[in-house]
Amino acid sequence: MKVVENTGAGSPVSRLIPLTDWNQHHPWPPQGGLRHLMFHRESNGFARAFVKCGRRVLVNETEFFNCISRNGHHGASAA
Repeated sequence: MKVVENTGAGSPVSRLIPLTDWNQHHPWPPQGGLRHLMFHRESNGFARAFVKCGRRVLVNETEFFNCISRNGHHGASAA
């Protein structure tokens, strides 16, 4: 699968990685964990990290790690 890069003017380059190919680039989280984060994206703060293109789900790599930093945890819902 080809990795798409966004080269919009004035924005840093951000890779859009198909969810199914995520583990070819990063060991964590596994695909099942990533799907869980995507399914609950509105309630767990990861909405900006996922882009839907038709039926395909792409992960904005930069925004995903920004969400990790912002949330201060690895996607577990805060109590």
